[in-house]
Amino acid sequence: MSTSAEAVLEDVAGRLRSRGERMTRQRRAVLGALARSSGHLTAEEVCSAVAEADPGVHRASVYRTLEAMSQLGVVQHVHVGHGGTTYHLVSGRSPHLHVQCRTCGAVFDAPSGLLDDAARELLRLHGFVLDPGHIALSGACARCASALR
Repeated sequence: MSTSAEAVLEDVAGRLRSRGERMTRQRRAVLGALARSSGHLTAEEVCSAVAEADPGVHRASVYRTLEAMSQLGVVQHVHVGHGGTTYHLVSGRSPHLHVQCRTCGAVFDAPSGLLDDAARELLRLHGFVLDPGHIALSGACARCASALR
């Protein structure tokens, strides 16, 4: 495992200890799978990666761990496409926005403050509190957009 992955595991272990919880083998396997990936993985992809690294970890443990790590704030889940959900490590930064190409399906990170003006306006007009990091914005990536021209 890379140094940065080990640093993530140590950070999460510290957070868990401060809450009276432990870094279990299952949690280590899930976090390791996410740390080895540079992308946004579906739960099934996480399950496959975990099964390769530690076949003894049950699928249900992977799902529970993804949910627990999302609540802890170290994993961000994002709804993409037609109801699909992807996961990735927040890696010491705050949750951020995502955009997804509606043609090729690629998911890209976007700055967290990108929709701040829109969020303020929705709050002012409707009292609506926007959660922009929860779902990917749809559009066309540069490659797909140029093919459409």
